Amino acid sequence: MKVNGCARCGQLVFFENSACLRCGAPLGFDPDQGRVITLVTGRVRPSSTARPRSAPVYLELPPVAVVAAAIGQAPLGDGGRGGVQSVHQVASPTLVRRVTATDLLDRAIGADPIAEDLLDAVPLDRRRWFYRCAASERAGCNWLVPAPATAADAARADAEVSTGEGTLCRCCRLTRTRPADSDPTGRDRFVRAEAAKRRLVAQLLELGLPVVAQVDDPAGGLAFDLLNSSEHAVVTGHSEGLITLDLAESDDAHRERVRVQLGEPYRTLLGHFRHEIGHYYWEMLVGADPARTARFRDLFGDPDLDYAAALDRHYAQGPPSDWRNTFVSAYATMHPWEDWAETFAHYLHIRDTLRTSAEFGLHVAGPDLAAFGVPANTLAAEPADLRNADDAAGRSPIRAIIDQWLPLTYALNAISRSMGRDDLYPFVLTPAVRAKLGFAHEMITVGARPGTASAASG
Repeated sequence: MKVNGCARCGQLVFFENSACLRCGAPLGFDPDQGRVITLVTGRVRPSSTARPRSAPVYLELPPVAVVAAAIGQAPLGDGGRGGVQSVHQVASPTLVRRVTATDLLDRAIGADPIAEDLLDAVPLDRRRWFYRCAASERAGCNWLVPAPATAADAARADAEVSTGEGTLCRCCRLTRTRPADSDPTGRDRFVRAEAAKRRLVAQLLELGLPVVAQVDDPAGGLAFDLLNSSEHAVVTGHSEGLITLDLAESDDAHRERVRVQLGEPYRTLLGHFRHEIGHYYWEMLVGADPARTARFRDLFGDPDLDYAAALDRHYAQGPPSDWRNTFVSAYATMHPWEDWAETFAHYLHIRDTLRTSAEFGLHVAGPDLAAFGVPANTLAAEPADLRNADDAAGRSPIRAIIDQWLPLTYALNAISRSMGRDDLYPFVLTPAVRAKLGFAHEMITVGARPGTASAASG
């Protein structure tokens, strides 16, 4: 995940934050930018009439450097007032000279009229208005929804409000079914599940994969049924774009008990989401293309094998004794579809961890790089080249990623053991598993929207 800072005070803030813990500035996650941004309340966008007055509108507060650089420099658009103005025409020159960037932001949080004028120093093309997601309270969601920019957008948002739905963010819009408000256990589990789902969706958007709700595309869209099994059985799985999740997986004790029963080295709520979303993308990225399906068959096996029979066989006989040679997990041995889903999820684990490591500037420079066979200049956490071609060192994209990943896991496992814990990363990436990860990387890259991280040339 990307790491962000509060634009008001510079405090480190995290993906889940809705307010700065140092200065109290409101925060929210903007899925279009893929980052947590700082907000200013009290500035109403005149064209926005889609929300009840009780729902505040927020203006994005750009980082200090952006606001400070704009003071007294670039001319502004007329903002509807006629002509082009500079900040010296908005506020007195004396005041501008005496106000620092920090003073500016302090006043902005307080909706000071002078600060409002100074905020006009932000260029028009940088001004962005938002609402909080309508599920901010019931789902603990900190995602933002752009304020309507056109009359058509406003009319659609008004219709949503009139039906009681409110304007949901891109992630909450995917949830089709949730526990009743009268179910306190289900409600608490739902909040934890939605937090994991937001992390999943944010990564999918960053990778450039299509994320469309079933309510917008009934034939090919995505939906989630998040169901509490405290009163009736729930089977986690995927079927035709609908992902069903047992919210008991939100309970740490339940999840650990199942993990031990199944002999799994790793079981998390986020891992479940990443696995099931792999099933959803299989048809889109692989199954719809005969050439890709043929390559899939060579690596993973025949996807047309009887799934029910394979499931029965797996739970009756367990995985083959040598499964570690060719599979990333024991469950992946059950059926080629499960092998793909496990591999897809594992790829997302690696990419997200590398991204976060890079954001924090983590590098592995020891103990003896030669022992790993990895040149020192490849140890930056985030892969520098994500193209579906060899890099300057002659490595395939997945080889470049793995060369950065393994030294990091060695260090993380050693640190985890120093804390008296088991390995943080209890997996072995054999050549067969790496080939499957390479296929997943290629499918994600070719399936990404142009201009996104996975489709980028560097």
